Amino acid sequence: MRVLGGDTPDSGREAGERDLARGGEEPGGSGPCPIGVHAGEERHRFTVLPEERGVRLDVYLAGKEPGLSRAQIQRAVWEGRVLVNDSPAKVGRRVRAGDSIVIAIPAARPSEVAPEAIPLTVLYEDASLLVIDKPAGMVVHPAPGHPGGTLVNALLHHCRDLSGIGGVLRPGIVHRLDKDTSGLLVAAKSDAAHRGLAGQFKRHEVAKTYQALVYGDPQTDGGRIEAAVGRHPTDRKKMSTQSRRGRSAVSVWRVHERFGCAALLEVAIETGRTHQIRVHLTALGHPVVGDRVYGGAGRARSIGDAEVRARMKAQSRQALHAWRLGFTHPLTGEAMQFTSPLPEDMADLCAFLRERCAR
Repeated sequence: MRVLGGDTPDSGREAGERDLARGGEEPGGSGPCPIGVHAGEERHRFTVLPEERGVRLDVYLAGKEPGLSRAQIQRAVWEGRVLVNDSPAKVGRRVRAGDSIVIAIPAARPSEVAPEAIPLTVLYEDASLLVIDKPAGMVVHPAPGHPGGTLVNALLHHCRDLSGIGGVLRPGIVHRLDKDTSGLLVAAKSDAAHRGLAGQFKRHEVAKTYQALVYGDPQTDGGRIEAAVGRHPTDRKKMSTQSRRGRSAVSVWRVHERFGCAALLEVAIETGRTHQIRVHLTALGHPVVGDRVYGGAGRARSIGDAEVRARMKAQSRQALHAWRLGFTHPLTGEAMQFTSPLPEDMADLCAFLRERCAR
């Protein structure tokens, strides 16, 4: 895998002129830009070529500004931040050859979340995205009960080159891990990267494989679980395969190593429902070790070996780790794949079980 760095190609702008200005005279122009200039604002100018005529203004700009969503462009038109031949225009206007189009892009607003100097394990980073190995115990997003100490707080301190997501200087989180699940997570640093990654997740093009230490000895070496996951019918804090409004969910598993009373599984998920792996493995009859929510605590009592039982009960969080992550770089198109070794708590428990089973 090649490590990327530096600026990404300025794609989609070969069909027109692009000027950047931060106040004063517009480069190449005859006077001040008619759009009001604000600190940090960028103005991009394009000239419509003959082969580009006839398309809607918002469609034209969407092709020129890969860092902006269609909704953001339409909002810019409605707010008067887009001029065609020095005059305001409508979203549905059809562009003509020779039209001079200027769009003003305001500076991204600071995030309301405070940056915090929290250590991060960064496996990869370039101008568009970064891949983090999240430790167990870290919450991804600030929320009631967790206003600080989150991954987002840490990323805001770490990233000095955020270009903004939705007009706000913040990292773009396109998928999450539970607080007590460790492992790999990708975050975007720009709108273009955020939209590209989000599209891949939506189309199920991202390869996500976890390692899970589960109770019991599976009868087969692997299988496929297709069971909808939704809110538990009676406990609203839990998810369940018995939900009346469940969403389709698919997990594919195989045994990585057997320990007799437990097994280390590899679980690839084709969907990303809340608590999907934990719910699916519990439904399979093999709950995740250390999972206090989905049945793992009670299973330890059935283990005859007192020392093994004590070690299993001592596992303080669900033994679930986001082990492998594969996706396509949203700007360069390069195939990216990352792996993360088992964290210390899971590795130590597996080593103990391995030695115990060998006796």
